[in-house]
Amino acid sequence: MLPERETAEKTWLFWVQRKLRPAPGGQAPPDLLTELKSLVESAGGVVRGGQTQLVASENPATLIGKGTLSRLKETVRENDVELVVFQNLLRPRQQMLLEEELGVKVLDRREIILDIFAQRARTKEGKLQVELAQLSFRMGRLIGGRKGLSRLGGGIGTRGPGEKKLEEDRRKIRSQIRQIERELDTVRRTRTLHYRRRREIGFPVVALVGYTNAGKSTLFNKMTGADVFVADQLFATLDPTARRFALPGGKEAILVDTVGFIHELPEELRKAFLATLEGIGEADLLVQVVDGSSEHMEENVASVERILSALAFEDKPTILAVNKSDLGTAGGPCPEGGIRISAANGEGMNSLLRAIEGGLCSHRSEENGSMRRG
Repeated sequence: MLPERETAEKTWLFWVQRKLRPAPGGQAPPDLLTELKSLVESAGGVVRGGQTQLVASENPATLIGKGTLSRLKETVRENDVELVVFQNLLRPRQQMLLEEELGVKVLDRREIILDIFAQRARTKEGKLQVELAQLSFRMGRLIGGRKGLSRLGGGIGTRGPGEKKLEEDRRKIRSQIRQIERELDTVRRTRTLHYRRRREIGFPVVALVGYTNAGKSTLFNKMTGADVFVADQLFATLDPTARRFALPGGKEAILVDTVGFIHELPEELRKAFLATLEGIGEADLLVQVVDGSSEHMEENVASVERILSALAFEDKPTILAVNKSDLGTAGGPCPEGGIRISAANGEGMNSLLRAIEGGLCSHRSEENGSMRRG
């Protein structure tokens, strides 16, 4: 993780990309190196540069070949780099060998995301989620160490205090994980009860979802009059937040802001931060917020839809809010059924609120029809 320092760490980015034939009619791959740059900057680093290496197959020891590794070492020296961050997820031994060869700290994107989460968490729940994610990551590292020992074939050199200490560390981490999961279960049950009580007294629930830095928190503040932290950086919002907001017809609903999604969210983080997304499960309606000024709008929408599908929320009624119209339309035409808005200056807000009200009415009508048929 990025430690606290007086000056930002000078960072070089690296993405090892497999040579794959593009699928006919398929979307272009997302610009993950640009996303990684934003992640590092959000964590407090300064990016000196970066590169993508196309390979037919990855080197199992160091991910990249000897020639590329030698050139990267020279780049690190010439640019006074202190940290190399890989877009790829590194195995423990790969990370260790890369650090030995390059002579600087090496991290992968999981560790950068965990560092950002640790900086952003404010509530008890958020801090528990961060701790759970960090412990899950450490557990994976210990398991990786165990596999390294097993490859030696056991016997001489693989027994004794080192192996015993490894097992003790595993047991300790498992115990900590179970304790945190129990505490998070209590938080989840309490929040579920709150949502149900609100719905019982007539408050429908609307959840904002979307790619990180799409402007969800700005939209949340505009709709509710709240003062949720807003910044032009990834994962500015971590803790789930819920507030009441007024619908055009005079009724009120509950609006939930959620943690932003990213491309290829690591599995450890998806599991650990599921609690921040449970507001989606309780919601009557989703509003997917997308940055319409981004050239990667279509890829970002697809990334969010994949994660919603993985969480079994793909059938939720959804409105697409194409945000940041004040910054341009580099993302292209507004998708069919989408509503172009600017959460910053209020453009399109009336249209969005009317669409939300209509969506909630339709959802309630379908629910009542289902109950009568049942």
